[in-house]
Amino acid sequence: MACNHCNEFSRAHLLRGAAAEAGKGLPQIEPGMPIPAGTGLSRRSFMMRAGLGMMSVYGASKLGFADLSEGIARAQGTQAPIIVSVFLDGGADNLSLLAPVNDSIYRDLRPDLRLDEGDGPTFTEDDRLMWHPEASPLHDLHQAGKLTVMPTLGYTDPDQSHFTSRHYWEVGELDPNERTGWLGRLIDVIGVPDNPIQGLSLDGWLLPSLASTTNPVAAIDGATYDLWAPGVWEPVDEIMFEHVQAMGQVGGASSDLGRKLAGRTADQSIELRGTLENFGEVTVPPVYPDAEHWFCQNMSALSAMLDADLPIRCVSVSAPGSYDTHDNQAGTFGDDIGITFGTLAAFQADLEARGLADRVITLVYSEFGRRPEQNLTGTDHGAAGTAFVMGTQVQGQMVGEWQGLGSGALDEDDNLIHTVDFRSLYCSILEQWFDIDADQIIPGASGFARPQIIAP
Repeated sequence: MACNHCNEFSRAHLLRGAAAEAGKGLPQIEPGMPIPAGTGLSRRSFMMRAGLGMMSVYGASKLGFADLSEGIARAQGTQAPIIVSVFLDGGADNLSLLAPVNDSIYRDLRPDLRLDEGDGPTFTEDDRLMWHPEASPLHDLHQAGKLTVMPTLGYTDPDQSHFTSRHYWEVGELDPNERTGWLGRLIDVIGVPDNPIQGLSLDGWLLPSLASTTNPVAAIDGATYDLWAPGVWEPVDEIMFEHVQAMGQVGGASSDLGRKLAGRTADQSIELRGTLENFGEVTVPPVYPDAEHWFCQNMSALSAMLDADLPIRCVSVSAPGSYDTHDNQAGTFGDDIGITFGTLAAFQADLEARGLADRVITLVYSEFGRRPEQNLTGTDHGAAGTAFVMGTQVQGQMVGEWQGLGSGALDEDDNLIHTVDFRSLYCSILEQWFDIDADQIIPGASGFARPQIIAP
């Protein structure tokens, strides 16, 4: 059975889907709700006219296929640091991810949804907390020093709206009018004007955290870019593509402007296909929990893309599952975090096996946590939530503190108060991982602490 979501959660998804379709306008937005970052960015879709395989490039209206291909080639070989941002959509329940199983207040507030001592592994940095049994892969990573844990991350005066809270996380400030994402602004600083895959969304549309201003970013559907023609299959399609490229090269040398443009487009589309197509067809290594699951396939493909030295710097992707668990939380939550965290642990092992792990960190977060008190069979929107940073180069320790559920730990709405601001986390990542001044990216950065996220 699926959990029931609030109406706002469903509207938020519709809104973001429409916002990703540049030029098609937006559905009605309720008063006070922010327009997603990236809305209005120009979008070019690079594809064969008869095909469906597509890469959408945002913010590069003058970028042609030749520029795209040459820009990617020039950016290769940098061995630069990479961040993968994974979003748990809907507000993941922090008191199930890390449960205060021996707290009498927790047991009273959650008579049906509570976990019991021994259900999962103990959180070794604070034995008052216990990992959800399906989050055991995170326990193992933490034990190995490869997971930094923030049990109460958030911001002052939390907005419990899916629209607004996620928007704040994506743009890196508490401004509903901001139109660029924090990773997009990072790409504007560290990126180049002709390499769109430097900022890559794997959801098929532009995730707002990647919305940039000056440098291009791109979206592909499930780490796959391919071309096809109706009624043409292997092995004939490979012969077709060879001839299309050959004809394109002839046309590209023409003195006629129209033929030259069409020829270059055909030539470069086939070349781009050769660069990216196979990453969606790679064999999923056995370390992944389910070779047939799309998230395992996507993360495995991403690892292969990085291994092929594609010049990717920032990646955004949504995790499987839906965490707006107002109802039937016990029936969905464990399965969702099981496939999510099992896959992320496998992705980390995959990177290590390929010798890439020292270049990649993975940030996992949600727009807010859930209320400590259950409703009938689920939990409602809360405030502070849990976030993780995974990688061989992370500090691997808890950041912030667990203050319990007693007096002083809850706000006036009886929700958890954050002990670390999410912008502090961003500032630390920018300065400790990318070695750039966070003031260039995060408004008011000087006013936030810098917890140790990356090992010195």
